[in-house]
Amino acid sequence: MGTLVLLLIVLYLVYRGTTAEDRARLVRTAVDAILRAKNAPRQPNPFRDALQERTPRLVVMPALVALNTAIFVFMLFGAGALSDPATLVSWGGSVGPRTTNLEWWRLVTAMFVHSGMLHLLVNMAVLVQLGLILERLVGPLAFVSVYVAAGVFGGLVSLSAYPVSVTVGASGAISGLYGMLISSSIWGVIHPSSMSIPMRTLKKLSPAAGLFLLYNLAIGGLEPAAGGMVVGFLCGLVLAIGVGDGKPEPRRIGITMGVTALIAVAAAIPLRRITDVRPEIARVVALEDRTASTYKTAADRFNSGRITAEALAQLIDRTIVPEVEAAQAHLRALDRVPQEHQALVADAEEFLRLRHESWRLRAEGLRKTSRLLMQPARTGTSNDVARLRAEAQYRSNMIALGNAEGAERASLEALQKIRPVEQK
Repeated sequence: MGTLVLLLIVLYLVYRGTTAEDRARLVRTAVDAILRAKNAPRQPNPFRDALQERTPRLVVMPALVALNTAIFVFMLFGAGALSDPATLVSWGGSVGPRTTNLEWWRLVTAMFVHSGMLHLLVNMAVLVQLGLILERLVGPLAFVSVYVAAGVFGGLVSLSAYPVSVTVGASGAISGLYGMLISSSIWGVIHPSSMSIPMRTLKKLSPAAGLFLLYNLAIGGLEPAAGGMVVGFLCGLVLAIGVGDGKPEPRRIGITMGVTALIAVAAAIPLRRITDVRPEIARVVALEDRTASTYKTAADRFNSGRITAEALAQLIDRTIVPEVEAAQAHLRALDRVPQEHQALVADAEEFLRLRHESWRLRAEGLRKTSRLLMQPARTGTSNDVARLRAEAQYRSNMIALGNAEGAERASLEALQKIRPVEQK
């Protein structure tokens, strides 16, 4: 079964670079190779026979493969692209602002979500190879316990290293199985028995292990894999003691998993309540769009003579500026902002500062305009003093409005740094 899955991976890798005729020839060659391997006489293998005798039927590994595959098939026929982070999160992927805000179950569900066919095939190929040995060696309960524990710890490591990135896949869980394989091999050397994993078997597993390592290097997921492997190795050191004489008893498995769960909870405490700043940034962008539209409508009424400059200034002071100040207060109140988003928050704060200043200067200029327009009505005459005063007020008004325009241009440049790409 492991050979078949590995063969499928190879066929997928060459799919893009071959013609239809080449692919048909490769399929025929692969089918012939599988048939020859199936019909070839089996060589004596005491270790394989001992495993088969200890655990005749596999339950957990086939169930895990079926569950992962079924979820992937449902995702294929569901809405949204598999590479879209929003799609992955909707199917149970883990991302810091969601997982650490009372959605810790995502640490488990993310193990069964995959972002592509190659991702699924690599993980399932390795899971099949390891499951054929480890589930029979330590039993289904220990096998699935280590699988889940390693996957959860891999997810915690990912949250710590990449708090705002979506994490999916079984790499951490499978790395934990590799860790348990290593610790089981060590106990087999210390206490040799018919259940000691022979070097020949380990060599057969090395190509899939190399492929698994290269794939995780390519996608940049070594930290979760390393975390899962450490957990699997440590759990294996406890659970594989005396594995040559029999499977670990449920009591030892329960104690080991209980201690592991306590450590996981302790590791999760510092990660609680990671802030998702993107909704707040979206509100800032929406605020600008809304207030700019409101002001434009009022400015059109002013230009047509339906409202005064003073009324326009009051709109800024009583409606627009308080909204900007409220947005500034919300940004200042944000806590536990991931490092990856701190620059985004700083850009948003700079935009709001500049926009607040531009609105203040514009209101000031409008009030000067209002006084300038009212001046002839108050004086009732036109003389040199009044004319000079009006000219000075006009120049002051133009300076204030010019400063407002400059601050507005600077604020809109800052806005482009935080506006989503699709809205630019």
